Amino acid sequence: MDTFGDEFNKYRSPLVSRYASKEMAYNFSDRKKFTTWRKLWIYLAKAEKALGLPITEAQVAEMETHAEDIDFAMAAEEESKLRHDVMAHVHTFAHCCPAAAPIIHLGATSCYVGDNTDLIMLRDGFDILLPKLARVIDRLSNFAEKYAGLPTLGFTHYQPAQLTTVGKRACLWLQDLAMDMRNLQRARKDLRFRGVKGTTGTQASFLQLFQGDHDKVEDLDRMVTEMAGFKKAYMVTGQTYSRKVDIDSLSHLASMGATIHKICTDIRLLANLKEIEEPFEKEQIGSSAMPYKRNPMRCERCCSLARHLIALLADPLQTASVQWLERTLDDSANRRISLPESFLTADIILSTLQNITEGLVVYPKVIERHIRHELPFMATENIIMAMVKAGGNRQHRKLISLYFCAQMCLHPCY
Repeated sequence: MDTFGDEFNKYRSPLVSRYASKEMAYNFSDRKKFTTWRKLWIYLAKAEKALGLPITEAQVAEMETHAEDIDFAMAAEEESKLRHDVMAHVHTFAHCCPAAAPIIHLGATSCYVGDNTDLIMLRDGFDILLPKLARVIDRLSNFAEKYAGLPTLGFTHYQPAQLTTVGKRACLWLQDLAMDMRNLQRARKDLRFRGVKGTTGTQASFLQLFQGDHDKVEDLDRMVTEMAGFKKAYMVTGQTYSRKVDIDSLSHLASMGATIHKICTDIRLLANLKEIEEPFEKEQIGSSAMPYKRNPMRCERCCSLARHLIALLADPLQTASVQWLERTLDDSANRRISLPESFLTADIILSTLQNITEGLVVYPKVIERHIRHELPFMATENIIMAMVKAGGNRQHRKLISLYFCAQMCLHPCY
């Protein structure tokens, strides 16, 4: 028998078991999900009571007492019988709240808890990511300022070009990260609550509960939205909120993935030139066969996971495109994977990039040697401009450049 129990006898996603932060792993956990469902049922009961439905203080208090008292085994057993996750948890909640059982989920559809919880998780996920992105920008800003005046070879087409500085190159990375910060802040701000909308977005069940009183139904939607910590709810929904919301959220994460892939690829290229390298710990092993190697494994991890983050964007794009009329359920299983994995992956690469930017190592002597090696070739442009000023024809620059480079290569001192 495995002394570690069943944990190592089944597949575990490395996003959680190996890489992700505790706070992001918890944000998409079953515990967070199902306690949020119960909180949403409590918000609904409180608002319905306040608006005049026959719900007692004792029923609400009973629900609040058992908000986090979840019997996961019972819920799993109920779902195996009912083949319906929401009703399985309604029954499980009702089991420990017998007095409140009649009013749990009153007037609501499954998407009341399902979609609203997803929106809460997306919101909280952005709240975890934004400070991490800010820290990366801060660390890289310090690096850029420190090396603002250190000349280095610029590269176009990965061929030596004119000079730039180490700090200026870092500003290219910073500008992209600043755009990502803007995008993530905008996505966070634009998120709204699905609210209390009923089975097809018409609020018909709640109109029936409140005997056709439209004002009370609107008040119910507003009250529950505010209890959940949102300022606004989507005005129009089907059974679900529009799946274009998922596209908006995940597209910005994928865009950030592209930024981080580019940054880490640049560092990997510079590490090959031995100009810059990521932090390398005292007891770290670069290669099992070649102990002299200093492989850029953190940057490689970021690139690997960034590709996964970019690829995940295909899921919400396709899901949104195939939602029939007011809703179809073929979104559900896909979203259980694509939404958490996008945020988990973004969380991992930001944490890893912070570690990289806090410990970047620069080798000025190597950089200087590379500059000296290419300096005669870079001088040709200045020579051409001087010749033009003296009355020469700039259109002969290719011949002049080739001639000058050939002379440099043939010179015995070069």
